Amino acid sequence: MHPDIHLALHHARATELRAETEPRPAPRPDLRARLGWTLIEVGLKLATRPGPVPAH
Repeated sequence: MHPDIHLALHHARATELRAETEPRPAPRPDLRARLGWTLIEVGLKLATRPGPVPAH
């Protein structure tokens, strides 16, 4: 293989590898999952909140 061709292939592969390692934005959780976790959080807050002691 001619040295120039080898160098060109090396540069092309290096560019591909750099593109693969660039950080990608994290996928956003869908609305259904966010709503579900919000409802769980509210439910836990309501369940652990001290309420009035019932009079017997």
